[in-house]
Amino acid sequence: MKITVMAHLVAGYTTREIALAAARGLAAGGVSYFEVQFPFSDPSADGKAIQTACSTVLSGGHALADCFAFARALRSEFPSIPVFAMTYANLAYRGGVERFVARAADSGISGLIVPDLPFDRDEGLDAACRARGLVSVPVAAPSMASERLSVLAHLGRPYVYAALRAGITGSQTVIDESTKDFLRAAGAGGAKILGGFGIRNGEQSATLAPLVHAVVAGSVFVDLIRENAPRGADAVRSAVEAKAAELCRGR
Repeated sequence: MKITVMAHLVAGYTTREIALAAARGLAAGGVSYFEVQFPFSDPSADGKAIQTACSTVLSGGHALADCFAFARALRSEFPSIPVFAMTYANLAYRGGVERFVARAADSGISGLIVPDLPFDRDEGLDAACRARGLVSVPVAAPSMASERLSVLAHLGRPYVYAALRAGITGSQTVIDESTKDFLRAAGAGGAKILGGFGIRNGEQSATLAPLVHAVVAGSVFVDLIRENAPRGADAVRSAVEAKAAELCRGR
C-alpha cells in the first residue's frame, strides 16, 4: 500500500530552477503533499542542512514575494498536490498576520505551519486562516506536558504536526514505544497527524505510516538537492524522485 508522504522543500533552493526540478521529482516519486519552507535567517527548529539551505537562498536575494510565487507555481503545475507553507513568526507578523494569510490564500496555499507560534498565543493566525479557507497547523512535541498536549489535540484542527523528537531537524529518528504513545496522544482529538523529524529511509517510513496520516521528510531531500545540484536539474530530479519513491513504498 502506498504511504502518504509530505515532502519538505526550501523555496528557491539552490535556485528556483533546481527547486522546481526537485518538486517534479517529488511528484513523480509519489508524494501527496508539499511542505514549502519560507527561508528565514534564524530558524529555531531546523538543523544544519535546512539552516544552510535557508542561508543560501537568502544570500541570493530571495524575498517573501518569491516564496509565494514558488508556491503558486507548484499549485499551477501540480494541482492535485496541496501545498502547506512552513515559516516562522517573524515573517508572518512583520507585515501583519492577516495580510500574510491573505497572500498565502491568493498563492493557493492550503495550510500554514508556524512552529514558533504556540496554539494559544498565535497572534490571530488561526482566525485569519479560518476566514480565508486555510488551515493553521499546530505543532506538538514529545516534550510537551501531557495536559497541554491533550488541549492541543482537542482543538478541533484538521491537522496536527507532530515532531517525533525534541530538538532540531536532520538527525535520524528512532521510532520507539514512547514515540507511538506520543503520536496516539497527539491524534486523540481526531486530527490528521503529520509526523516528521529525522525520517530518512523507507524502513522508518513503513514503521511510522500506520501511526500517522502523512510521513513528513525534509532534511533527506535537502541533502540530496545540495549533493546533486552541481550536476544540474535533471540530476536533482532523478535523485529526489528515487528517494520519494522509497519513502512512499516503505522500502
